[in-house]
Amino acid sequence: MRRIMLRISYDGTDFCGWQLQENEVTVESELNRALSEVTGEEIRVIGASRTDSGVHAEGAVCVFDTECRIPAEKISYAVNTGLPGSIRVWESVEVDKDFHPRHCDSEKTYEYHIWNDTFDNPLVSRYAHFIYRKIDVPAMNRAAQYLLGEHDFKSFCSEKAEVLTTVREITDISVSRDDRDERKITIRVTGKGFLYNMVRIISGTLIEVGTGLRTVESVKDTLEACKRETAGPTAPAKGLVLKGIIFKEPVL
Repeated sequence: MRRIMLRISYDGTDFCGWQLQENEVTVESELNRALSEVTGEEIRVIGASRTDSGVHAEGAVCVFDTECRIPAEKISYAVNTGLPGSIRVWESVEVDKDFHPRHCDSEKTYEYHIWNDTFDNPLVSRYAHFIYRKIDVPAMNRAAQYLLGEHDFKSFCSEKAEVLTTVREITDISVSRDDRDERKITIRVTGKGFLYNMVRIISGTLIEVGTGLRTVESVKDTLEACKRETAGPTAPAKGLVLKGIIFKEPVL
């Protein structure tokens, strides 16, 4: 038996998230189907991270076990022929049999994309949250620094979350406007783990700072309050993309 790791990109618009759901098309269900066809086995992938309906990924990771003898690096070519165009496996490698993508030290990076202009742009509207109001990016950056480090992020967590602790660590966070196209604004967040809807709530809160609906200092107060109602709205799913996952320990 071999364990194969896949790195995947997908447009989440037409999927009901990553995780298997009865009678719904998800990224996981499509991968299971396509891999089962390629290997002739019943494959069930294990994802490193789960994304909600409408959220995208550039560097998602999953593993699966197989006895098929297709060279690991060729599996990506084989499985892509059976996947919809909105999902692509861009790397497949054999890893240690004990490697589990959710039970090891890793860092995940998410980006939240904003289109800031007078009108929405149909060429980016599937992947960015449209805001017509003027946005103060430096103010958003100053507010974001309050979130850097290890904190109780209960204020930035959906009430649906079922977790033992709401303490998490953000190792890097920034807000930037694209030098080549000032209409593009990106909130970039890196951490060892995230709560349910955490990045989207952080984004919604920072957007309120940028549009003048709350002060920079209010983000510190929100963090300390540990109450969801003190934070901003959950930003729309379509603006969020899982950029990548870096594992701190060897996987091969």
